[in-house]
Amino acid sequence: MLGVQALGGIEFTMAGLELAATAGSCRIGFAGGAFTVRHNGEPVNWPGTVLLQAGDRLAITPGGAGNYGYLRFDGDLQLPAVLGSLATNSRAQLGGLAGRPLQAGDRLELGAGASGAPRLQRSRPVPAESAFRVVWGIHADLFSPQTRQAFVAGRFEVSPQMDRMGVRLRDAERVFAGAGALSLVSDATVPGDIQILGDGTPIVLMRDHQPTGGYPRIATVISADLDRFAQQRPGTTIAFQPVTVEHAHRLLRGETP
Repeated sequence: MLGVQALGGIEFTMAGLELAATAGSCRIGFAGGAFTVRHNGEPVNWPGTVLLQAGDRLAITPGGAGNYGYLRFDGDLQLPAVLGSLATNSRAQLGGLAGRPLQAGDRLELGAGASGAPRLQRSRPVPAESAFRVVWGIHADLFSPQTRQAFVAGRFEVSPQMDRMGVRLRDAERVFAGAGALSLVSDATVPGDIQILGDGTPIVLMRDHQPTGGYPRIATVISADLDRFAQQRPGTTIAFQPVTVEHAHRLLRGETP
């Protein structure tokens, strides 16, 4: 969403969300995965924007695809900043409302200070079945050439064990069954790293990943593809395609389709 300088927003999951405006008015924008949204019971387009006035209700339920959706307002969310951020880290219980997810009955206030109403930036459509591009990881050489080849030729399934920290993959083709338990001295990790646990389970580290890890990382999902990966629902079959670091940088700058 563009044209918004108001502070804060709300991320929601497939659990959905329902808001009631109790006073005043605000324009609200919504985007992210494909969800169903109703304004006072009437369906409206997703993604989109709508003007909420006192007494209005906005209900969002899961649609055809995606795990996460996002709301932005034309006013600042009135919450105390922690380290300069309004974000909530529920694992560390920091930020937002007492460091926890929103609950039924919570009240949020919006202040003035907004500049411009939310408007949408249409993202470039990506084929649903396209592979997720990766660069080889710092520990790729610890895996045999046969295992690396099987990794890029294989298919993996997104498991229900997923959150903002990481997404476990099912390795039905047993790509990593013969890789052996590799334990390393912990070092820094980055979003998109694909860790291989001792039992051969791949885990893709997400935005709230731990700062260090002691399992080998065979590859890293590139930044241009990580948000798309986050929207893959459990049961989805995925594949990986290696690209060069230079190609990943061009994709991030929007220079290469």
